Amino acid sequence: MFPPEPPQTERESMDILRWLIDIFNSHIELGNGQTLQVREVVGNIFGLASALGGMRRKVWAWPVGIIGNLLLLSVFLGTIIDPSSSLPHLLGQAGRQVMFIAVSIYGWVRWRQTKEQTGAAVEPRWASWPTRIVLIVVLFGGTAALTPLFAALGSYAPVWADAWTFVGSLLATWGMAKGWTEFWLIWVAVDIVGVPLLFSAGYYATGLMYVFYGVFTLIGFVVWSRQTIRRSRESDPAVQNV
Repeated sequence: MFPPEPPQTERESMDILRWLIDIFNSHIELGNGQTLQVREVVGNIFGLASALGGMRRKVWAWPVGIIGNLLLLSVFLGTIIDPSSSLPHLLGQAGRQVMFIAVSIYGWVRWRQTKEQTGAAVEPRWASWPTRIVLIVVLFGGTAALTPLFAALGSYAPVWADAWTFVGSLLATWGMAKGWTEFWLIWVAVDIVGVPLLFSAGYYATGLMYVFYGVFTLIGFVVWSRQTIRRSRESDPAVQNV
């Protein structure tokens, strides 16, 4: 006897699931034998939306970013997750997606709680000089410490660039959660190294998005800087008279 056919609603659900999986694994032909993964494009669109929300200090920026992180995590694992992929795996890029998710959960909770208490998700402010020094030391020291580890794990060369983007992304995301205006400049430092790395590895969608991010982060820095200066003047009468 043949097994009974599943109900129509179940078949429709399975068809939708297969359709989503096909889209998840689909590629866009670029010519010359090169392809672009659809989920890489979609993941970066979510990342861009998250960056826009962050510039506007919206709480929804964090969960939107997490969706993009999950998509890009599957992309940067390369042959680890997809044996048929021709792209190398970038462990720093993949690892930073996991880090993004962890820090984003912290930022999401922090901004939501602040919004409930004060009405504003975050108030931009300058980091103190000791904090700035710590950020610089961690950026360079963390890169030096992680480079041998990523090299041993087989990350794409130059491995130091992969480590730099990982550490810089961690610091920038943490800075955004804390409300430090300087976090935008850390993103610029990440983009300067990350763009050549991604293009050389064949991750063209993310590389192009990093180019756009570079411009966007400078705009974000200006927007947050103005807000920080305006807030300082409102809270300090002496500054208002300058």
